[in-house]
Amino acid sequence: MTPKLLRSILAIACAWAATFAAAQGTTSPAAPAGMAAAPAAMPAAGADYRLGAGDSIRVQVYQNPDLSIEARVSESGVVNYPLIGPVQIGGLSLTQAEAKIADALQKGNILKAPQVNINVTQIRGSQVAVVGQVGKPGRFALETTNMRVSEVLALAGGVTPQGDDRVVVTGMRNGQPFRKEIDTQSLFAGNTADDVVLAAGDTVFVNKAPTYYIYGEAQKPGNYKVERGMTVMQAIAAGGGITARGSQNRVQLTRTGPDGKQVMITPRLNDVVQPGDVLFVRESIF
Repeated sequence: MTPKLLRSILAIACAWAATFAAAQGTTSPAAPAGMAAAPAAMPAAGADYRLGAGDSIRVQVYQNPDLSIEARVSESGVVNYPLIGPVQIGGLSLTQAEAKIADALQKGNILKAPQVNINVTQIRGSQVAVVGQVGKPGRFALETTNMRVSEVLALAGGVTPQGDDRVVVTGMRNGQPFRKEIDTQSLFAGNTADDVVLAAGDTVFVNKAPTYYIYGEAQKPGNYKVERGMTVMQAIAAGGGITARGSQNRVQLTRTGPDGKQVMITPRLNDVVQPGDVLFVRESIF
């Protein structure tokens, strides 16, 4: 059998084996030394995720298990690597950190062409806090470098019915305090100008929505959210409407003025309700 024919047979056999392994969902055997490694699987944190203090990582070097380690990124963004020493990877994406460790292994004459893969096993560094009136308050990882407010709100279960229409983002930018108020109604209506990119350490706060109170001859007396542009008629409807004994012409409104003093007025049904208003539906005279 000629060498040329032998190489052809081996190539066909390798191709068939790879196809069979893919169909069965198994992993093909490791490539022989000198052949390029198969592309690494995408880590759960995402290739754009930037490593931060407290992150736990697993570093694997292809065909060099002795150089594979599990480590925690220190507060200064450093991991200690065998034969290399401290490596500064805080703030780097996974791809950049892989390249930096590979370069250090090569420059230290440890490996000629190292192939490094990093997986984040526990995210503690690049996180934001979402608090207030959301479905699932807590801390969430910035899985990419351009995660926005809308994405993090979705991870937190969205704004609850009691939540305000405005969200406040606070943090630091270029060493300076940062604060931005975002109109969520406008945001989710398609205006993405305020859908800011979040940074590690940011806090997203959803306050409780402003409310008004209705009592007297209302079907469902109680405390209700002030919707944007809500009128007195709409406020009464939100409270279930007026009972058979009540009258929409005998509604009394108590409002606290800028000076803190309360004033009592007889509103028109198309007057706009303000936060803190108290509506009293009185009985009909007849």
